[in-house]
Amino acid sequence: MHDADEIERRRDRTFRRLPALRIAGPERAARFLDEAGLASLFAYRQLNLPCLWLAVCGRRDPVFPHHSHHDPEVALAWNLKDRLPAAGRVFYGKLLRGKPTFISWSLFPAVHRLFGPRTDHHAAFRAGLLSPAAKAILDALHKRRAQDTLSLKLATGLSRPAQRRTFDAAIAELQQTLRICMVEVRYEPFTYVWDLVATRHAARLRGAARLGEVEAAAAVLRHYLATVIAATPNDVAMVVGGRARAERALHALADDGAVEIDASIGGRAGKWIVWTE
Repeated sequence: MHDADEIERRRDRTFRRLPALRIAGPERAARFLDEAGLASLFAYRQLNLPCLWLAVCGRRDPVFPHHSHHDPEVALAWNLKDRLPAAGRVFYGKLLRGKPTFISWSLFPAVHRLFGPRTDHHAAFRAGLLSPAAKAILDALHKRRAQDTLSLKLATGLSRPAQRRTFDAAIAELQQTLRICMVEVRYEPFTYVWDLVATRHAARLRGAARLGEVEAAAAVLRHYLATVIAATPNDVAMVVGGRARAERALHALADDGAVEIDASIGGRAGKWIVWTE
């Protein structure tokens, strides 16, 4: 049986939940996200991930401020969320459960193999895998590359206030399937600039299609579990996009002696996957 306190002490280091490891600027933030592989912007109960905001705070259980717009730690995390992807230091999108997610470039090909599109968007639309609004956004970006939010709304006929929910849902849909990404933040007026992932990051994706599914899932889980130390079956299924592929990848890692499957942790219910390497 594994000790819960020891696991949390290990996570204090990998999650940067210690004052000596806290993030105070973009260089340390970029190194943290590179090492984490996958990280969230803020702490979410449904995501067992390292978190940029927690690393900025440099402590284990900070309370999210009620007046977050005036909080310096929230402001720094938010600023880094805009600056680092725009500078090309990390990939950013609402990927895992629709929440803001950072992906290191070293892990990006494997993640794209697991979550990215397998067909062009016309075929996906005909197969019912793409909403009409999402297809319209992709048509607009294929016709004229990177565009800001207002330009996309106008190009797709989704600029009326009543259509905002439809447009936002389509943008989220396309981020979760790694078809589009935010590439720039403009402040006057405030807006995001969007582009096609496959075109924008073509060089980084060379060879991704040749990765086998289990190979990609094992690469993601090896990095993920080395960071979070302990995870539930639901956690690992989430980060590779499916329970069946997670089980196959976990058995490959267990054969290498890197993880213990069906482990028990003192004081915590259920079975866990624990990083042992």
